[in-house]
Order: sequence, then C-alpha cells, then structure tokens
Amino acid sequence: MRTKKNRIISEKMLADYRKTLIEEEKSGNTVKQYMNVLEDFMQFSDGKAADKGMAVRYKEILVKTYKPRSVNAKLSALNSFFKSQGWYECIVKLVKIQNETFRPNNKVLTKDEYRKLLDAASDQGRERLNLALQTLCSMGLRVSELKFVTVEAVQAGFAEVTLKGKSRTVLLPEDLKVLLGGYIKEQNIKEGYVFVTRTGKPLDRSNIWRQMKSLNEKAGIERSKIFPHNLRHLFACVYYAGEKNANHLADIMGHSSLDTTRIYTQVSMEEELEALNRMGLVNIVKPDEKICTEEYEKKKIV
Repeated sequence: MRTKKNRIISEKMLADYRKTLIEEEKSGNTVKQYMNVLEDFMQFSDGKAADKGMAVRYKEILVKTYKPRSVNAKLSALNSFFKSQGWYECIVKLVKIQNETFRPNNKVLTKDEYRKLLDAASDQGRERLNLALQTLCSMGLRVSELKFVTVEAVQAGFAEVTLKGKSRTVLLPEDLKVLLGGYIKEQNIKEGYVFVTRTGKPLDRSNIWRQMKSLNEKAGIERSKIFPHNLRHLFACVYYAGEKNANHLADIMGHSSLDTTRIYTQVSMEEELEALNRMGLVNIVKPDEKICTEEYEKKKIV
C-alpha cells in the first residue's frame, strides 16, 4: 500500500497515465476530457498529497458548479486515475441521479423536424449533407462511425463498425443503399469512405455539427434540437416504438449496458402527458354538478 507521501500528483504521473489511456485505446476526446479533469484536480491539490477528504471537497465544488451527469463524468475520470495508481482509499461515490421518465421538448427531434432538416439541405443543394444525415439516422450510427460507411459497405449491404474495442455489423436499409449507390456513381467514388471533406478525410463531428446548425433558419427548428447525436436518438425512439425490444436495440446500437439504452427510449413530454391523461384517474366534477352537490349537502345539514 502506498503511503500518503507518495500520493502527490506530478506532471510525470499525469503524462504516464495519458500514455495508459492511449494504450487502452480510449478515444482522443475521452483522453482529453480525462486529462482536463486530472490537471484541474492537481491544481486543486496544490502540491499536497491526495486523500479521501481532498477528493470529497473537490466533489463538493463540482456539485455546486456542474449538472449531476457532468459531475459524474468528471468523478469517473478521477476515480479511474486513483485506481490506476492503487489509491483505492481516495475513490469517491458518484452522485445519485434519478432516471428521467421523459425528455424535455427542447431536446426532442421529431420525425417531422428531421424531414424538415433534410428538405432544407436539399433546397440548398447540399446533397452530401442530406445523405449523411439520412445515413446516421436510418442506421442509428454515432458520428464517429460514419467513416465505416464505405463504398464496399454499400455494395455489401452492411457496415462492420469497430469502436472502443468492440465490433458490430450494422445493416443498410434498402432505400438507403439505392440513394448512396447513386451518390457514389455520381461522385465517381471508386472505394473507401463515402462521405469525405474536400481534402479526402472522412466527415467528423465538427463538420456535421456545423453544417447541421446552418440549416436552423431554413428548417425553422430550435437550435437546441439540432445536433448529430439527436439523429441516433430518433432512430432509437422510432425503432423501440415499433419493436418494443430494448435488448435487440442495445445490440444494434452497440451498447454494453441496457441502462444506456434506456436513455434513448425515453418518450417526449407530450407522449408522457398523453399516457397520463389516458389513465383517467382524475375525477372532474362539472360546474353544474358541483352546485347540485353543494345544495344537497346543505339540505342534509338542515
């Protein structure tokens, strides 16, 4: 067991841990997020040895500053570092979060709004963007997985997606195969990535996010709803509504936990309200009925 004296975080310690994350094949974004948290915690420690009390005080500051899910993401990064160093006595508990039963309206992208985005892209002559959005949504892909949609995948009718050390096969809907086949022929793409930038690199999250946001005014949709991952959410909602099979949906989307899939199967606020209204558990007394009831009660008293 390491002594408290050995628990002083150094730049070298962080550099070595960064190498460990890369060796574990963590994504570039994950590595960056983890290191930001650890550098912040190192400043917070101010050269003192880390212990449970320090970690708890750091957690308290996070709770006052960030939303619960962001707090847990940061604490997970910190706990991961503690475990790598063998500092198990420093690990802190995550914030308990009550699962939401529905998604707020300003976050839900409906099928109608999705089609408006596609129409806006078509009206502006942006075929690549239109097809990229359709591919992401109809296959339930993450933006980082769009690169696996290649000429070869379109011809085969499925894409082999590999991410975070896990692989899965994702089918292309028949209509999408037809659309992408025409685009590939039109653009004279012989092999490899279907969706690329002018320099030949695959489209990434920043490319698509920026282009999607630019459709906001033309489509007439709240900007808060327009982001790539909402297309994946729409896929999950539509699939689950039709099939009611969360286990299979988890496999399709590449989730290792059903808890993750639950996030994608949440209904909208309107759908939740409709379900509550259909239950008929509120007994409404009409105005005239209320008057009669009051008069009856008065007579009983007399």
